[in-house]
Amino acid sequence: MHVVVVGGGVSGLGSAVALARAGHEVTVIERDDTPMPASADAAFEWDRRGAPQVRHSHAFLARLRNILLDRYPDIHSALLAQGATEMRFGDDLPPTIHDFAAEPGDDELVMIASRRTTFEWVLRRAALAEGRVEIRTGDGVCGLVTAAATSDVDAPDGPPRVSGVRLDSGAEVVGDLVVVAGGRRSSLPDWLADIGCGPVGEEVEDTGIVYFSRFYRLHDGHQAPPRDGRPIGADLGYLKYGVFVGDNRTVSVTLAISNQDDELRRLLADPAVFEACGRQLAATAPWLDGRCEPLHDGVHVMAGLLNRWREYVVDGQPLALGVLPVGDAVLCTNPLYGRGCSTGFWGAQLLADAITGWEQQLAGAPSAVDLTALAVEHDAALREHLLPWYRSSVAQDAEARRVAAKILAGEDPDSDQTDSEAFMRAVLRDGLLPALRVDSVVLRAFFRTLNLLTHPDAMLHDHAVMNRVLMVWQDRDNRPPEPVLGPRRRRDMLALLAA
Repeated sequence: MHVVVVGGGVSGLGSAVALARAGHEVTVIERDDTPMPASADAAFEWDRRGAPQVRHSHAFLARLRNILLDRYPDIHSALLAQGATEMRFGDDLPPTIHDFAAEPGDDELVMIASRRTTFEWVLRRAALAEGRVEIRTGDGVCGLVTAAATSDVDAPDGPPRVSGVRLDSGAEVVGDLVVVAGGRRSSLPDWLADIGCGPVGEEVEDTGIVYFSRFYRLHDGHQAPPRDGRPIGADLGYLKYGVFVGDNRTVSVTLAISNQDDELRRLLADPAVFEACGRQLAATAPWLDGRCEPLHDGVHVMAGLLNRWREYVVDGQPLALGVLPVGDAVLCTNPLYGRGCSTGFWGAQLLADAITGWEQQLAGAPSAVDLTALAVEHDAALREHLLPWYRSSVAQDAEARRVAAKILAGEDPDSDQTDSEAFMRAVLRDGLLPALRVDSVVLRAFFRTLNLLTHPDAMLHDHAVMNRVLMVWQDRDNRPPEPVLGPRRRRDMLALLAA
């Protein structure tokens, strides 16, 4: 079978590798003109106008790492050979945790530290090495091609059958299936409308943030600062921040603020102010003490960030046959949670599994019924495994927007909450967060959720874990003050930046 994949990012390349190894011929169409560079460092200079997020911090969570280890050990090894590293649960624990004992599941709880461009470069090399994959760059897709209905393949009054894609250059690429992995800016809903389909079901919620990133590399002769169990990020209410170790002695710093905070937004776009801010924050300050040099002159800024869920199967009926979405074409979540690459790659494997199972059931040429079953099965897998993470992101962001709005208005964030809402916020602030620094059981449960290994609500429904959190909360008056992770008040940070 010949599959056309639209988009050469993580989801598209993940789909291409999975399908090629299942025996299919794959053509990947990538709009950005990105010829294959000679090294991972050269890939950092790729002109990715279609995916500006590659210049921002990325997390490669345990869910993704485990898929690599289980299905593609050669790609996992190639990543490590190109300078990526693994971060294992149990390493660099806070010194205040004294009850840690390794458990059998801890070998799953491993993240990969890498730049997004390095990860894509290794994936692209793996795809090209298959021999069944062709990657065309510099010519984008502008629409879908449909096949005429026939009595033995498609029902004339049913959904249109997609048979390929139309390129900006005017050429057409035909295939037995089209997989759309066009990223956050995917035009698939418009393409479907152009062939008389739709509308695509869609849920959208603003993340409420704008974020700023800068990449650095350790100077020769300098070492990374000791972890000493210190956090890699924090949420100060008016500012969220994190430091992300990459491959080959690189690191990135990301700051995020409310998209309503015009003052900080203007300030942090300046590299000098960005670094001045970073030097006030516990996790990022050690990296900005002169041991690193920036890899680019400015600060990369991203706004207009949405949580979005799109549905291409409506009321049990696919909008079109022979076209399947993957990655951000289906699911976008707040990039601060670091889930995008992992859910995208995970979705690519769900798609490949659905196609493999569908093929095994076929006898002869695919019919409209077969293609409908494939689309419905793929949609069901996405709903089961990925939709909960959209819901979780929306809920988290709603609370973060509320707190940020209160702070910007100079009000107490708890002032408009009911007693139960105020209690839950207090348990989070004075129970869960402190428990993460003293209780390895709570920390493990938190990291399993963070790494997409459990359901988003798993911790809340684990009575043993929540009892531990409540015990820490009840003891809140008998412990030393919480560590200072940065200026607690926005006005204090503004004063420091002005100085």
